Amino acid sequence: MLLISRFEQGCDGSVLLDDTEGFTGEKTAPPNVNSLRGFDVVDNIKSRLEEQCPGTVSCADILTIAARDSIVTLGGPNWTVPLGRRDSTTANLSGANSDIPSPGSDLSVLISAFAKKGFSAKEMVTLSGTHSIGRARCVFFRARIYNEDNIEPTFATSLRRNCPRVGGDDNLAPLEPVDGDVFDNNYFKNLVSKKGLLHSDQQLFNNGSTDAQVKAYSLDSASFFADLADAMVKMGNLSPLTGTDGQVRNNCRKVNGS
Repeated sequence: MLLISRFEQGCDGSVLLDDTEGFTGEKTAPPNVNSLRGFDVVDNIKSRLEEQCPGTVSCADILTIAARDSIVTLGGPNWTVPLGRRDSTTANLSGANSDIPSPGSDLSVLISAFAKKGFSAKEMVTLSGTHSIGRARCVFFRARIYNEDNIEPTFATSLRRNCPRVGGDDNLAPLEPVDGDVFDNNYFKNLVSKKGLLHSDQQLFNNGSTDAQVKAYSLDSASFFADLADAMVKMGNLSPLTGTDGQVRNNCRKVNGS
């Protein structure tokens, strides 16, 4: 959730806004609906902060800190999070639909989408390593496990048990099947073994320009961790609102005064 939520409009908490009668947010965009989760966790954090220091910590900063702390808690790298972002009063549904790469994207599309936001192909591979944790819905990997040949056969068979050709769209599978609750470099090892869950995952290691980077990370977790820390700081600095722009929301789900 945390990575995708800041990719489209920037690190401004826009994805947290609920739809209202006169406003449509980003939560219902196909890349987000039934996939982004944990909004209640953000609500709980915000509620506690408002009790202690009202109107001070933005929802955008909460997301950025939570991304870092989640990764650290599960064994990943630590980094210093620059703070002071403010929250957007708008969201961009059309942008979420067009700018967030789909799980069916080919490598060229992934490279282009990240380049549009100022990230290199190497940084795209690095940030994709956050798929070391999390889950994906059957609807997003069904075509891969039934139709593609660059997938390890036993791995594909195991996934078909919980993802039939018809039905079960919301059934979940771990993005990293070996130890999906630990943050490490096994995501890249799996790609080398043709065990990427999503089409877009396996595209990173499929006789293309990013193969060497994937192979390097699969052999050197320290290098991956160091690069990820830098890339996450850059991601957190993606079009932030500061100064008098935006606001510090009292409730992450709605604009102040609404």
